[in-house]
Amino acid sequence: MAVQGETFDVEIDHVTKRFGDFTALKDMNLDIRKGEFFSMLGPSGCGKTTTLRMVAGFEQPTEGEIYLANTPVAGVPPYKRPVNTVFQNYALFPHLNVWENVAFGLKRKKVPEPELKKRVQEALEMVEMDKMVRRKPSQLSGGQQQRVAVARALVNLPTVLLLDEPLGALDAKLRKAMQLELKKLQSDVGITFIYVTHDQEEALTMSDRIAVMSQGVVEQIGTPTDIYENPESAFVANFIGVSNIYLSDVKEVRGKVAECVTDEGLRVHVSTHGHEGVKVGDKVGIVIRPEKLLITPADDKSEIGDRENVFSGVVKAVVYIGSVTQFIVDIEGKHLAQVLQQNLFHTERKEWHQGQPVDVSFWIESCSLITDVERGMAEKDLMGEVVRRM
Repeated sequence: MAVQGETFDVEIDHVTKRFGDFTALKDMNLDIRKGEFFSMLGPSGCGKTTTLRMVAGFEQPTEGEIYLANTPVAGVPPYKRPVNTVFQNYALFPHLNVWENVAFGLKRKKVPEPELKKRVQEALEMVEMDKMVRRKPSQLSGGQQQRVAVARALVNLPTVLLLDEPLGALDAKLRKAMQLELKKLQSDVGITFIYVTHDQEEALTMSDRIAVMSQGVVEQIGTPTDIYENPESAFVANFIGVSNIYLSDVKEVRGKVAECVTDEGLRVHVSTHGHEGVKVGDKVGIVIRPEKLLITPADDKSEIGDRENVFSGVVKAVVYIGSVTQFIVDIEGKHLAQVLQQNLFHTERKEWHQGQPVDVSFWIESCSLITDVERGMAEKDLMGEVVRRM
């Protein structure tokens, strides 16, 4: 929601995009603040790249309007918009060296030579490629090519930089390093970045705010913390990280705590934070992230402390993953839950085994409610299917 006095570089006002009978985007409303690192996150086909292409001018809305720096841009061609795009394949000219690739757009615009040299040098310094100006793209690593592509976009001094999965071609380790570099670069230059990705960790790492999209609809907009800790729908809870989600009925509300009974009969106490209007009889989803659950041997109650929700369970599977151990636990024969436990002390690591009786506990504040329990619920049973086939 817009706040009085805020400045927006991009405003998407009731935009719908159709390709024949297919609706790629449905009545999107989105404001992107000046100087913000904004990510559009979602699975393939959700509409995020279509949105980016409309901001760039490669596609036009079927309905609605897009504003760049408060100016409507319907019908304005891409080269007249104050934006530049970095694509996944970088689209560098193989026959030109680094300097020539970055300078190409300025030469096309007939920018005077002294200004051209100054802007190209500054752009290359920003991305730390000023020592490789004579190399051809084939002589560069994937990360270096990505830096050159960003420099070529920044040299045009755009109001908004659009990035369409620019790290998708890099290996996992380099991609993580480039995430931090891009975030630092955006902070240094102060230009608005709109970043398209299907990688949840990437969006959480880099973004000031995230729009989570599904089937042409924006499911939720918020900071990484908001999106992860307080998902507004089952789709968001399932798509961002991993969640245990249990359909439940609200049986009692006392202050800021709701007592709920899951469809399988488990009684759970949960905070109503963000859902103060929830009432007895409502159908809700209880969302519990795996790392919020504590698993302890059934014969040792010392670590449970004052956690309000405590249930008995049986270990169905244990997977050691280095920094964490992953468990699948059958809670009181009613629900399967995924649990993640950090491996803090290698000298005191507990030995867990399949069939072991355990307690699973969590605080009221460790779980959240969702009132939109329709979309995305199908995914919640995938883990259960895997365990049942063991």
